[in-house]
Amino acid sequence: MSVNAFLTLLVYAFVTSITPGPNNLMLLASGVNFGIARTVPHMLGISMGFLVLLLAVGFGLGAVLTAFPALHTALKIAGAAYLLYLAWKIAMSRSMSEKDGAEARPMRFIDAVAFQWVNPKAWVMAITAMAVYTNPDQPFVSVALISIAFTTVNLPSVSVWAGFGTALRGFLSDPVRLKCFNIAMGVLLAATLWPMLR
Repeated sequence: MSVNAFLTLLVYAFVTSITPGPNNLMLLASGVNFGIARTVPHMLGISMGFLVLLLAVGFGLGAVLTAFPALHTALKIAGAAYLLYLAWKIAMSRSMSEKDGAEARPMRFIDAVAFQWVNPKAWVMAITAMAVYTNPDQPFVSVALISIAFTTVNLPSVSVWAGFGTALRGFLSDPVRLKCFNIAMGVLLAATLWPMLR
């Protein structure tokens, strides 16, 4: 891969990692409701989960899904159902974690890792990156370079969303504002399904 191609890949990784999607909307909501420190496992889980997904797609999983459309459809249905469940949970949350006691908690590392496998945006990012940037003459090297690019860019990009949510905590300490925010985040998270279901 040439230096110019790698720089283009870094731009693609940055743009797709920092733009709104299920992960970033959930991190924004988590930053508001739990603060940055309690959201760190969620952020790390996203980055690690996406890296594993990217490697799996690069080393053949994308071809398996193309060969078995029913498996792809089942993955889309499972992803849509889980996303709607998460959207509902966020929308129904009514207070910041300190006021909720032990009832509310941020997404755990392992949950965030697993979520990447049903996250429609993550799949689109991984499949597109592998389709556009891999070199058939050097498949292992190109998959490794794509993985390095996303690993370098992903965690700082998603952290911005959790940080922004944390910055909003003071403004959203009012229960009415927090309720409206959580409902809006739930609706926006559900709306991220639209491109997948069209």
